[in-house]
This record gives sequence, structure tokens and C-alpha cells, in this order.
Amino acid sequence: MNNNLSEQLLLLPSYFQGHLVLVISAMLMGISISMPLGIWAAQSSNIKRPLLAIVSIIQTVPSLAILALTVALLGGRIGFMPAFIALTLYCMLPIVRNTVTGLETVPKDIVEAARGMGMTEGQILKRVKIPLALPIIIAGIRTAMVWTVGLATLSTLVGAVSFGNYIFIGIQTNNLTAVIVGSLAAAAMAIILDSIIAGVQWIAATRVSNNSNPRQILIKRIVVSSLVILVGISVVTFIPRAEPDFIIGGKAFTEQYIMAGLLTAELEQAGFRVEQRFGLGSDVVYNATKSGTIDLYVEYTGTIWANQMSKTSNPGRVEVRDAVTEYVSDIEGMVNIGPTGFQNLYSLAMRRDRAAELGITSIEDLAPLARNLICGADLEFFGRPEWSSLRDTYNFDFSQKLTFDPALMYTAVNERQVDVITAYSTDGRVSAFDLLILEDPRSAFPPYDGILLASSAAAQNPDFVEAVFPLVNAISDQLMREANRMVDVEGRSVSDAVDYVFENIRIQP
Repeated sequence: MNNNLSEQLLLLPSYFQGHLVLVISAMLMGISISMPLGIWAAQSSNIKRPLLAIVSIIQTVPSLAILALTVALLGGRIGFMPAFIALTLYCMLPIVRNTVTGLETVPKDIVEAARGMGMTEGQILKRVKIPLALPIIIAGIRTAMVWTVGLATLSTLVGAVSFGNYIFIGIQTNNLTAVIVGSLAAAAMAIILDSIIAGVQWIAATRVSNNSNPRQILIKRIVVSSLVILVGISVVTFIPRAEPDFIIGGKAFTEQYIMAGLLTAELEQAGFRVEQRFGLGSDVVYNATKSGTIDLYVEYTGTIWANQMSKTSNPGRVEVRDAVTEYVSDIEGMVNIGPTGFQNLYSLAMRRDRAAELGITSIEDLAPLARNLICGADLEFFGRPEWSSLRDTYNFDFSQKLTFDPALMYTAVNERQVDVITAYSTDGRVSAFDLLILEDPRSAFPPYDGILLASSAAAQNPDFVEAVFPLVNAISDQLMREANRMVDVEGRSVSDAVDYVFENIRIQP
């Protein structure tokens, strides 16, 4: 536990900086856009209603959808920019609404008195309305700040560094320490930033001079010092620094973290500077590699065959792999450096005792009973072509279809919350939970050979290819399954699993 905590705390400075810069940048942009819009809306009833409707609609769109749409609009670009745009959009509603409300609640007699004194409308706005509305406006900014700190954890899903790295990786690898550290860090940041804004508001409302009491002077110094530190940390982030030679991508499950660690270790041993982007969806990481934002990651032939090539047939393992290799090269401009050696098949699995109770050993047996059963799947499965192929091939559907984070999906079937799950053949939890993999006699699922998919730019570097080539055809199904089991079942770290794979590769004849 102590070693795990120490390992997580070593990551804290990097994650803190990434999260802070995202939040501060989005908030500054959101304030600079939202306050003028709110002021404009407060002055014009024709603008007010449609503006508030638009920002309200943005707020109702799920945050994950906003992130996905932003990545798509940026042509597959991942990292800081899509997260920044999404967070900026999300922080606008409370600022716009509170600006409008604050300006509209300024007493009319005060406004009339200002007009009687000969003030212009512009002077009334600047010297009367805005100062009186400021407490309500700042309340909106504080609300937006807390929202933004929380939502920034989701930026991990589009390749931006944040406390979400702790949370998502922790959930996937069953690392409760990482989840707790990430959650507490995000909560602490929200409280600190909210307190700083409250302090700035207090300083603006209170005349603090050298003759003030010591308590007021101390509060002012703490607030000012905190602002200087936060600005300094944010500015340091934008100072030009050495760019990584290559960026390794990974999807949101244990096997991908392990493979990313293996690829990173090989490249670093060859002298390259490497960064990692974890927790990405299948389409996100694929398009990021296509655009060159990601240089290398482990993909599965069945995923490309079904999702990108829209194929529903299953001509065989070799045929699918050859067709995928040709497709990614000729159509998408990427390069399949080679297979990893293992195949991670999609499959349906049940508790062994539940399957025996119902007399099920294959999907053929499952089909007539499925209408009375509940199926749990990963977050992508029911939206993927593989599900359509499976459903149509066997002509069945489930009574309920629930989606889970993959780490929780196995717990759900083990605790009888669902009857069937979409398991992975190299997942160590299949044997740990004593699950039965159902046979697929009609071959509804395509083969899923792991392949090293590289961007065209990276693949043109012979030293890069030479560095990662030792992993081609080096990892068996059993070796990958055992590495996954170490993390998912034994609670060991990803780095331990990486070391285990390397040791076994080296001792092979």
C-alpha cells in the first residue's frame, strides 16, 4: 500500500499541472466570452432568451458527447485543445445566467438616480450596475469553477493530462489508491480555487491597507500569494520544452496499459523520449494515429475489420489480418508494423454454475433463452458492428442490455447482477471468476489479433521500427493473459506486469 501510494504521489505534480492549466485556461476563456454575452443579453430582451436557451442546451449535452464531437471537429486531434474547448463551453451557463440576473436585480431607483446625476448609459453600466451585480456574477464564476474542475477529469478520455488519469487507470487496474488520490486531488483543487476566488471578492469589497488589522493583511497576502503561485505554474506549462519523439496511445483497459508500457520501454531503451496517452476510445485513438497525433498503439484486427471496414463476414484469421494490413496502409495511410502474437477475442461468458443451470455451453444454446437474460457489456459493445453481427447471426436479443466499465463488468456477472457479459479471451479475470466462455459455432465474432499500428510518419523512421520490432510475434495468449491477471486479480502494478512480460520474452529460446 505504501509503495503504491508513493508511486501515485510521484505522478501528482504532472497531473496537477495538466489539470490546473486546463481549468484556468477554460475559465479565463469562458469568463471573457460569457460576461460580455451576459451584459449584452441584460441590455437586450431580443438577445436574452435565445442566448440563455443556447447555453442551457450546451449544458444538457452529455460531457462525453461534447468531448467526442470536439475531437471529431478537430480532425481527430487529441490532447489539450479538444478538452479546453469542451470545458470552455461547459463553464458558460452559470456565468452568463448570473451576469444577466445580477444586472437585472440592480434596484431601478438607483439606476434612475444615476441618470438624474447626468450619467450616460455606458457610465451607469460600468460604475453602477456591474459593481452592484458583481457578487452575483462572482457566485456564477465560483459555480463554474467547481464544475470545470470536476469535468476536467474526463479530459483523460481525449488524451489530455489531468487527475482523470488517476481515476480511469485506477478503475481499470483495480487500483483503489490511484482512484482515491485522484478524487481527493480534484476535490482539493476545487476547494482551493473556490476559496481563492472568494478571497479576491473579499479584497475587492474590503479596503485593505497597511493600517488594517493583522488578520485582514494576512488574508490578503495568502490570496495574492496563491494567485501568483497558480499563475506561475500555469505559465511554466507554456514555456517551450523538448517535445517527445513519439507518443504512445492506449485504450481504456488493462491490456492496453501493459502494451503501452512495453512499447514505451522499448523506445526509451533505444534513446527516444516518449509520452503516453491513455484511456482513449477505439475511434479516438484510431483517428488520432491516422492524423499523426498518436504515433503507435496496439489495435485489434477485428475492431478495424468491423468498425472501420464495416465488414460482417469472417473469412478467417489470416485473411482478416491481411485485409486489415492492406486497408490501413492503402486507405488510411498507417502502417501495421506486425502482429503482437496474441489474439484478444470478444466472446460471451457466464458464471459456470449459471450456465450449467440453464444448460448453456454455446451461443447457439443461449439464443432461445436470451430474451429472459440480462447482458452486461463494455461501454462500446452495443454500439459496435460486432453486436449487430452477433444479434443477426443468431437471431436473438437480451431482455436488458447494460453497459459497464470493463473493470466492473466482471464484478457484475460474478455477483449475479447480470447473466452474461462480453468477455475478452486474454483477460485473467475469466479464470479468476470461474467463467465459462461460450462457443461461437457460427463465427459471428471476427478474429482479434493484436497488431502494432503506427502513424505513417513514425513508421518512416527505421530506428523507431527497429526499436519496437522485438515485440512482433513475441507475446503468446497465455503470457498476455497472465500479465492481465497480475494486475486485475492480484492487484499488482502495470509496471510489474510489464517486467513480467519482458522477463518471459527474454527467456524464450
